[in-house]
Amino acid sequence: MARSIEASVFSGAWPQAPRWPMHSAFLSGLSFVMRLPYHSSVAEKKAKKASLPKGTRQRRKPAGASTGLAATELQAAAPPPDVAELHRAIEGDSGKVLAIYREPYGGRWVMLAALPIALVEPTPFQRNLSDTHVRKLELVIGKIGRFLDPIIAVRAPAEGGKGEKEAKGDVKYWTPNGNHRLSAMKTLGAKSIVAIVVPEAAAAYQILAMNTEKAHNLREKSLEVIRMYKELARLDDATEETYALEFEEPAFITLGLCYEERPRFSGGAYHPVLKRVDEFLKKPMRAAIELRRERAKTVLALDNQIVEQVEALKAKGLTSPYLKSFVVARGKSRFGFPGPKGCRSSLI
Repeated sequence: MARSIEASVFSGAWPQAPRWPMHSAFLSGLSFVMRLPYHSSVAEKKAKKASLPKGTRQRRKPAGASTGLAATELQAAAPPPDVAELHRAIEGDSGKVLAIYREPYGGRWVMLAALPIALVEPTPFQRNLSDTHVRKLELVIGKIGRFLDPIIAVRAPAEGGKGEKEAKGDVKYWTPNGNHRLSAMKTLGAKSIVAIVVPEAAAAYQILAMNTEKAHNLREKSLEVIRMYKELARLDDATEETYALEFEEPAFITLGLCYEERPRFSGGAYHPVLKRVDEFLKKPMRAAIELRRERAKTVLALDNQIVEQVEALKAKGLTSPYLKSFVVARGKSRFGFPGPKGCRSSLI
């Protein structure tokens, strides 16, 4: 009988009889240990660290010293000759200058002006309009009956300058930031539009840094960069590094050419690799564009092979929205990546 009970206990037939007393004793001992001073202090430290919600960042502290201009200094000085000339040009275009002042951070001269809306167009290298975004703006502006967000504008370059728009029509002003607002106002039948006019025409080429009304996706950003690249390449013998701020990343130049050749190109699968291996070329952009085209051809040829591999995997039953990115990631050795800097040219 004793043997049968012992056998039943150890075989698991009566599992609760020997286990519950040991389990209770273990929990009691654990609660006692967790009340010791050492563990109490560790728990307090963890509680302090977990005070911030997950995913939040601490705010950056304001700079110790103030910078820029005070409010009373924005119109304290007389405008320079080039600003006065722009003032006369706006008035000659049947526009109206509402204020001339220096912006408070950098102290550069700008003017608030009402421009004839027919004379304003987006920069020729700007991204395409989003119909959904324009319709939302039309609805909101029409509903509230107010337009309170001025666009940014520069004087369009004359014939032989940085662009060709003025030679082709009556466009006098470009907006690098405000195309959707401009389109909405034109659709609503507005006669004029209020703009912050920047005297420096180079501001039109800082579109990626200035445009914050709608976030750019990779395709839009790449196409804007390559359009801007082609415009700037006609100016002088500047290198890509000269416009590093405007281009942001050298990979956008190569991807832009890919998107021009193949509008439905899956640039997101190749951007992480190109971002690490591509660099700004030290040649003048007029010559560098040909090398960029060769790089784009290489990427597109590789994309053809990747598509074949993806289709083969799909035929075997593998389906995933990230399948192409997975195949590209598994093929990094074909890119010469990772590796020493001198060996990074097998892809580009």
